[in-house]
Amino acid sequence: MSDATVDYRPMWQALGLDLEAHDMLLTAIPQLYADAYLSQSDRPEGMAYFDFVLSEIHGLRIKELQDHKAAGGTVIGTFCLYVPEEIIRALGGLAVGLCAGAEWAYDQVEQLLPRNTCALIKSAMGFKMGKVCPYVESADLVIGETTCDGKKKAYELFGELAPVYVMELPQMKRPQDMSLWRSELDRLVTELERVSGRTLTLEALQKATKEVNDKRRALQRLNAARAARPAPISGKDALLAVQVAFYDDVPRFTQMVNRIADELEQRVAAGKGVAPCAAPRVLVTGSPMSLPNWKVHDLVEKAGGVVVAEELCTGARYYEKLVAEDASTVEGLLDDIATKYLDINCACFTPNPGRIDDVLRLAGQYKADGILHYALQFCAPYQIEATTVERAAREAGIPVLRVDTDYSMEDVGQLGTRIEAFLEMLQG
Repeated sequence: MSDATVDYRPMWQALGLDLEAHDMLLTAIPQLYADAYLSQSDRPEGMAYFDFVLSEIHGLRIKELQDHKAAGGTVIGTFCLYVPEEIIRALGGLAVGLCAGAEWAYDQVEQLLPRNTCALIKSAMGFKMGKVCPYVESADLVIGETTCDGKKKAYELFGELAPVYVMELPQMKRPQDMSLWRSELDRLVTELERVSGRTLTLEALQKATKEVNDKRRALQRLNAARAARPAPISGKDALLAVQVAFYDDVPRFTQMVNRIADELEQRVAAGKGVAPCAAPRVLVTGSPMSLPNWKVHDLVEKAGGVVVAEELCTGARYYEKLVAEDASTVEGLLDDIATKYLDINCACFTPNPGRIDDVLRLAGQYKADGILHYALQFCAPYQIEATTVERAAREAGIPVLRVDTDYSMEDVGQLGTRIEAFLEMLQG
């Protein structure tokens, strides 16, 4: 993917990667990326930045992480947006989302985990066991969370392979659950102070909070433009921006996304889009889509539709809500961080009317003609909650397509046929 002449192999070898297997991975991803992304027409010029980021996905960014560690900082790996990046940054850490979006080393993984484990969990374990993810090998600590039974049990086994710390996420949103969650942030601060050798200060936490909020604000701008008809950016490109947000340098990412937002606003004003005005507009909701998982978006858009919004962890849940920035004490700011994060509406919560409200609100805000509910196979929270989402959408008069899949390409033909039929129905 990259024309760079820098030889990163010594760095990868020092991290303990399986170089032969890693070479296979880096050979496969460029072709997949080119087919999905570089084949697009009328693409915003600013997306060239993300082409570069993907070309250096295991190169320049890993070098930056190593330089940060050499300067006394830490690298903290995460698998979920419930882990507060503000606290990590305030204590000298860089938060990086870990590899969990493609099948890898499943033969090894299935010696530890059941075959009918969701793809995200198996992928996360596979990238670690197969020694092909330089992010997890760079991490001083991996922070897990109890968002589902599968993940929390897998973290026990993952902890045999890497240093793991698990946060307890309440499964309800009562006052006592907020108290528990707030105490978990105190526990997290203590653990990160231990790992970093630093003490949390108000100034550092305020600075980190603003930086992360600025990243969210930039993504809000980018995604607000997608409400226009025609859509000025493809769903694939918008998804990619959020996926990259989990591991790119925060100030640089914010600057580049704001530039793209400037371009998109100009395209909207000029009536320039990536798809015809009449293209069926689709909102995608459901399970997270970690890099390099863009299968569903690719199928929708190659079939003539356009994805205009995502009610996903790799979507609106990531950037819509901000942390209040006016607290004058560490405790007050931690209270605000706790409030923001517990307000995210994941399917792990019960009851979960907030997510249903979000789906319907976003469908109206982005003028979606239909909703595609995406769930990873064996992801019980999202597969079960799909019924509630579908009922609410149909009551609102919005057609729904339910898709249960994994990271393989074996079902692409079948999914493509179903998605094409759904889009044809939307066009009526």
